[in-house]
Amino acid sequence: MKEEVRKKKWNKGGRPPKNDPAKNCVMVRFSDQEYAQFLSMFEESGVYAKAIFIKARVFKQPFRVVKTDKGAIEYISKLTQLYAQFRAIGVNYNQIVKLLHTHYSEKAALSMLYKLEKITIELVTTNQQIMELSQRFELEYLKRG
Repeated sequence: MKEEVRKKKWNKGGRPPKNDPAKNCVMVRFSDQEYAQFLSMFEESGVYAKAIFIKARVFKQPFRVVKTDKGAIEYISKLTQLYAQFRAIGVNYNQIVKLLHTHYSEKAALSMLYKLEKITIELVTTNQQIMELSQRFELEYLKRG
């Protein structure tokens, strides 16, 4: 019993040991041409480590190619930014309307709201153009992919 207490006392912690550690190593040599082909396959796979990629090939796991279209990613990020700006405009719009009704007479508020309405109509047409461009982009993207 004293040994068990002593072991618990002197436990230094650290990483818990694995149940089945990978301790067997296999070495493979490639010619320059084979290595270039291997690297291109490895890069196409999107796997973060060469060892994991080789293990997957040896044990015949499916070979998946992950391709990212940088143009599509950039377009989506710009759309996200634009959406955030539209939300900000909506918030500002509500604040302006409240201030107009509280600080100005009804006639002055209506004339200012008329100007605001014209600008809002321009914003709506811009939004429709953005939606059309997005639909075109989506169709083009689906044709390619």
